[in-house]
Order: sequence, then C-alpha cells, then structure tokens
Amino acid sequence: MSEPKTRDIQDLIAIMARLRDPDGGCPWDLEQDFASIAPYTIEEAYEVADAIARGDLPALQDELGDLLLQVVFHARLAEERAAFAFGDVVGAICDKMLRRHPHVFGDADRGDSAAVKDAWERIKREERAARGETDTSALAGIARGLPEWQRAIKLQQRAARVGFDWPAPMPVLDKLREEVGEVEVEFAAVAASPGDASAQARLEAEIGDVLFVAANMARHVGVDVGRALRGANLKFERRFRAMEALAAEAGGTLADHGLEAQEALWQRVKSNERDDGT
Repeated sequence: MSEPKTRDIQDLIAIMARLRDPDGGCPWDLEQDFASIAPYTIEEAYEVADAIARGDLPALQDELGDLLLQVVFHARLAEERAAFAFGDVVGAICDKMLRRHPHVFGDADRGDSAAVKDAWERIKREERAARGETDTSALAGIARGLPEWQRAIKLQQRAARVGFDWPAPMPVLDKLREEVGEVEVEFAAVAASPGDASAQARLEAEIGDVLFVAANMARHVGVDVGRALRGANLKFERRFRAMEALAAEAGGTLADHGLEAQEALWQRVKSNERDDGT
C-alpha cells in the first residue's frame, strides 16, 4: 500500500483553478464572486475560533484548511481579473510583517509588549498616510466589516488611548443603568403608539446604547465579550435541550406545555444544574 501523497499549497491552488475552470469546472464554484464567498470566509473564521475554544486540535487542523481554502478562493477570483494572485497575497503579508516588526527584523529597541503595540499602531498610521489616506482620527482604520460588538470594543479602545474613557468600572455600570432606564421610556412610547416608526427607531437606538455600554463594561473588567456571549449561548442551549428532554420524558414535546409550565421546567433544569455543581 502506497503512502498518502504529501500535498502543499500549490496543490490547493491548482485544485481551486480546476474548480473555477469554465471548461468542466464545478458549476457552484463558477457562480461565486467575492461578495457571495465573503459570508463563508467569516463563518470559517468562527469555526476556527470554536475549535480553539473546545481545545479540539484535529478539528482545528480541519477548520484551518477550510479557512485557507477561502483565502485561495478569493485570490483565484482576483487572479481571473488580473488584479493579484495568491503569491502576491503572501508577498504582501510577508512585507507587512517585516515592516511592522522592526524590533525583530530591524534595529529598533524591542521594549515590552505595550511598547510593541504602540509601535504597531504608529506604523499602521504611517502606512495609511503613505497610501494618501487623510483620516487622522484616532478611530481611523477600524474595519466596518467586523461583528458590531467587536467593532464597539475597538472603538472604545481607540478612544481610551487619547484619554476618553471611564476612570473605573463602576461609572460604566451606572451608565448602563441609565441607558436601561431610557429603554424603558421608549418601550412605553412604543406601547402607547403601536406602528409609530419613529418610536420604534428611538427604541432601537436606545437598545443599541445599552449594548454598546455593556460591551464597554465588559472591556473595563477584562471580560471578552465574544467569549461571554458564547458562554451564555451555550448555557441557554444546554438548558433548553434539557427542558425538551424533560418534556419528552413526560410523553410530549415542549410545545405541548404552556409558558407557565415551560418556566417551571426551566427552573427545574436550573435547580438540577446547581445540584450537579454546574
């Protein structure tokens, strides 16, 4: 029995080129463009993060491959437009890493991690200026394609660098209470005027403020918002599935129970978790 063939990046590039070949390629792959592939790219990045969070290294290997495929796919689309190819992507990131690490590849002082981070941001500003970008705001360069909770954190971090920040966590908690109060006011306005688009818009804006301040509060106490929300999602999913199991044991489904009975099941599941120490 022969040994499995060792493959490298050139094999993957060739596979993608074949998939995109109008003469016998894959119909689905041929239909795609940058915009249609972008959601898959984001999804694969989250799959990588999930494998890391679970400590599943075999899954991480698989998910990194899926993410790499996305890079190769985008590069192939660009090559077909004669814009750039995969080699150009590799060259650009190599140049960038060399340029942004003068303390490793040059003669700059290394300093500590904080100094390195400051130098990184300074070099990024210089790069934007060299490209002719005129936005000199402390908030310049924060990608708009980020998940909004992540972009909120980056906006807050940038503002904090110039001193625009709460001095401690407790004032942020006070601000959160204030924002929740404003949501209550807008809830009442929507209830009083059903169908009022402006009232609904104000409610949406106030809920947005609550989410923004909640993210800020998490930042101040060193809590990763994504990890915290992921934990809350997992907890809800675990408890909801346990409720479904209890309903099935009783010979029915969760939908067969009214809201009051469902709440009783929820409290039972929570009590069981406390008894189990989970």
